[in-house]
Amino acid sequence: MLRVLALLAGLGLGMIVNGVYAASVLHDCPDCPDMVALPAGSFMMGEGDKDTHKVTFSKPFALATTLVTQGQWQAIMGNNPSEFVNCGSKCPVENVSWDDVQIFILRLNAKTGKHYRLPSEAEWEYGCKAAALATYCGGNDLDQVAWYEENSGNSTHPVAAKKANAWGLYDMSGNVWEWVEDCYHDTLQGAPANGTAWAQNPYPQFTQTCLSRVVRGGSWQNPATDLIVVRRSADDPSVRVHSIGFRLARSL
Repeated sequence: MLRVLALLAGLGLGMIVNGVYAASVLHDCPDCPDMVALPAGSFMMGEGDKDTHKVTFSKPFALATTLVTQGQWQAIMGNNPSEFVNCGSKCPVENVSWDDVQIFILRLNAKTGKHYRLPSEAEWEYGCKAAALATYCGGNDLDQVAWYEENSGNSTHPVAAKKANAWGLYDMSGNVWEWVEDCYHDTLQGAPANGTAWAQNPYPQFTQTCLSRVVRGGSWQNPATDLIVVRRSADDPSVRVHSIGFRLARSL
């Protein structure tokens, strides 16, 4: 791990201060989200004997420091589908389906020449945990790190208004649920151990496509129990609701 961190620092993707890795912020265009490079490494994903398994990333990758905002969506797509428009351009875009997000990503990649994508579920949880053991993404005090049922006032809020986790990622818990790339499986038994998205359809006998895609992190309308690090949920990839948005990943 230390060798990988030193390599990232040498590439200008971060620095090591007192033995702690601090990621550099990557910014590809005025309308692009800030990204941080996360180091290669291993972690234990899931909860309980049935689901917990080791995941190893052989290469670093980048995660956006914030949820994609209404302003960023507007700049790429030319519209704002959000229900909470009055929250402002710095608030997370919501009311976007998984399918809508794929179109956004195609247009952003065409504009930048980069490889943006949704994170895999493993990448999302790795970023959330940030090499730490905590109940929520960024700590054990939920009010410090998240907007949720008890403090949101029944609305989304501007991104990065709460405390970031150790890797500089904001709103990994709360504000809005986050689409990830994976098809939803009831358990994580058999999930890829290399951190890639689990694209296999769990019900191939019924359909050739995923019936649901994973969402992570909880939202402004959820109780604290829905915001714990390992909480998993899912929705139809065509659904648009005011509690689901997304965060981008990028290959390095």
